[in-house]
Amino acid sequence: MSLSMYQASIPAFIQMLNNFSAILDMAEAHARNRQIEPEVLLSYRLAPDMLPFVRQIQIAADLAKGAAARLASVEVPKHDDTEKSFADLKARLAKTLAFVQSFKPADIDGSEDREINLTFGEHTLSFKGQPYLVHFVMPNFYFCCPPLTTFCGITV
Repeated sequence: MSLSMYQASIPAFIQMLNNFSAILDMAEAHARNRQIEPEVLLSYRLAPDMLPFVRQIQIAADLAKGAAARLASVEVPKHDDTEKSFADLKARLAKTLAFVQSFKPADIDGSEDREINLTFGEHTLSFKGQPYLVHFVMPNFYFCCPPLTTFCGITV
């Protein structure tokens, strides 16, 4: 049996977005219990060259909503990167989760050969749907997971 584009994407996004929300709950409790200002924890970096915790959540959400939209050939919703609190981040995850959950298999399946173009400044990356999902989105989406799950010693 083959794995469809929907099966390879949407269920993973849903599971991990829910996990990220649970991690935010744990991080917020951790900050409260240790009397750490939330802003300090949200700006924390596991290494000097890594993006801060708040940006890891934003990127994970952007990857999930962007992939679902591009594979379904719909406009990617725009979220301003203005989150400054645990509540703000949880709201962003909830919006992203609702968007991702709105897709049905018929919306995503058959997108293996769909042209996907991403523009970063002056550079454009061009993909077919399956390599975009398998070799670009999923590795980058899961790259956000270790920093989040090891954040300040929080394990899930």
